[in-house]
Amino acid sequence: MTTDIILPSSGMGIEEATIVRWVKSVGDAVSEGEIIVQVETAKATVEVEAPASGILTTIVAPEGATVEINAVIGTIEA
Repeated sequence: MTTDIILPSSGMGIEEATIVRWVKSVGDAVSEGEIIVQVETAKATVEVEAPASGILTTIVAPEGATVEINAVIGTIEA
């Protein structure tokens, strides 16, 4: 089963964020709730948690990319 990693809304009217650093790499095992990527909005740096346990199989948005809120930034395969 594949689970999408979605760039979450941090509220405050933020519409996009920049990927600062992927903590995990493609092929790494991840646990649900584990920090996997750091993103920066106009107001804060936010850590995004893995929505499921499995293997990080895809990074859609590389470091430095600016992404809209609720966009898929990667995938995890259970």
